[in-house]
Amino acid sequence: MNTRLFEIAEQRSKTASGAIMLAAKEQGSWRTYSSSEVWETAVKLAGGLLALGIANEVLESDAQEKIAIISLNRPEWIFTDIAVQLTGAVLTPLYPTISTGEMAYVMNEAEVRIAFVANKEIFERFKEAFGNVPTLKYIYSFDTLEGIANWKELLKKDNGGGLSVVPRIRPETLATIIYTSGTTGNPKGVMLSHSNIMSNVRDSMPAFTFAEEGGRALSFLPLNHIFERMVSYVYLQSGISIYYAESMDTIGANLKEVNPMVFTTVPRLLEKVYEKIMATALELKGIKRALFFWALELGKRFDNAHPGSWWYRLQLRLANMIIFSKWRAALGGKVKAIVIGSAACQERLARIFTSAGIVIMEGYGLTETSPVVSVNRFESENRRIGSVGTLIENVEVKIAEDGEILIKGPNVMMGYYKHPELAEEAMKDGWFHTGDIGAWQEGRFLKITDRKKEIFKTSGGKYVAPQVVENKMKESPYIEQIIVIGEARKFVSVLVVPGFVNVRKYLHDNYPKLSVPESNKELILLPQVHELIQQQIDKYNPLFNHTEQIKKFTLLADEWTIDTGELTPSLKMKRKVIAQKFAAQIEAMYGEV
Repeated sequence: MNTRLFEIAEQRSKTASGAIMLAAKEQGSWRTYSSSEVWETAVKLAGGLLALGIANEVLESDAQEKIAIISLNRPEWIFTDIAVQLTGAVLTPLYPTISTGEMAYVMNEAEVRIAFVANKEIFERFKEAFGNVPTLKYIYSFDTLEGIANWKELLKKDNGGGLSVVPRIRPETLATIIYTSGTTGNPKGVMLSHSNIMSNVRDSMPAFTFAEEGGRALSFLPLNHIFERMVSYVYLQSGISIYYAESMDTIGANLKEVNPMVFTTVPRLLEKVYEKIMATALELKGIKRALFFWALELGKRFDNAHPGSWWYRLQLRLANMIIFSKWRAALGGKVKAIVIGSAACQERLARIFTSAGIVIMEGYGLTETSPVVSVNRFESENRRIGSVGTLIENVEVKIAEDGEILIKGPNVMMGYYKHPELAEEAMKDGWFHTGDIGAWQEGRFLKITDRKKEIFKTSGGKYVAPQVVENKMKESPYIEQIIVIGEARKFVSVLVVPGFVNVRKYLHDNYPKLSVPESNKELILLPQVHELIQQQIDKYNPLFNHTEQIKKFTLLADEWTIDTGELTPSLKMKRKVIAQKFAAQIEAMYGEV
């Protein structure tokens, strides 16, 4: 049985050497890579890396070489991942859209000496940050770039030593450090061993009962997140070929070309698919339009745990033949399941897509748990819409007295790199404290009910630390109170209580002929006030990553106080209370039906 990640690729190279393992578009055509080609390339690349003098005498986390990769999904990503594992070094993936400041912080903390970048755009974006990393000695590009060494040069450096370190790599050896957002704004490095990730691959495999040797998966979620990376090894272990989407904009076209049986996504992308379907439907006329919305209403009522009457089931079969068959065709025609993670999926979408014969397998996990903790299975009896499914094998969960989800298992991380105090805070009595609030449904389906910690994810699966954004925005004299909204939403918005004294002064100074109302309720309706607040948001937005930037705001006339219930005695915001109290204003910003 495999105990180290790279052994999956090695095994496939022996048992199915000619089978397609990876594929990507190159110059307009799909270029495929066989299992043997992937393995042989990775071994040569490992040999080239070792020729650079990688420090690998002691395979312990502090001594292991750290190698960064900054690239969107492509076969070279997997070549590099496997090769770095073979050297005993530690892959530290970074997302191409993070800020240059975060990039320098991570690379300096990890003391990165070698970095792989995908293309010219990424290199130019981070060139200045690279200059602020004293340990960085080598940069290699996947695309051919003038003045930058190409990754294939390392293949030529190989002297046959690509497997020389393998005997000393243990299951407990650190395999990767994945940096996640921290509460202070600084990312923290989650250390995952071969054993952590391998256990998650092995224990998640039973959820992929629909997998068929030779089937295809389309990959577009970032490989630098542990979700897509771990699932990729599940695909490889299952004999599923991985095809990489050209970009987020080409997913629709690539689905039709690849005809995958499965892909992973985040709720926001599923929302986009649904929005496109709805936009097309709204252009329909007459009987076609009537049939579409008839099928849609049936889908909204779908519940696999309660199949409904014979009449409902008959109608649903007809809807699948007439309407939903076209949905499946738009996704390539062969999709059996969509695995969703990283944020909460709308129940409505799970019902509609599953009713259309496209099973939504929503799961739950964290980077610190490699990541899967639970997942809704393909089989109906082990799937409940609104939950995040049943626990995978060998993972334990208990609900603390305050409702927090605690986790124990071989998938739980080694710790946070260079921050043992953070790991100590997260791990108590052998249990990892998630910061998420949950409950059991039917005694075996895990349900996430709330967030204990304030950091949240958008529906696109991106982390947002609201306090960091709020504190910066409150530097404006025209913003008195502010709360960031965006949990499981498509973008970040805010509710703002203006600094009324300063706003009135601004209006008197800049609009002397304007009759400034005494009522705050009337004041917040003035277009000049909206323009002023928009200017403040525009001023601070560039300081944050794209996903953290505020897209819409709503002004409120009354200050939040202890007496009115929005603040605690220590003047902290009661986020849940505010969200409930101003639910109508929040929904109006998102225009949700």
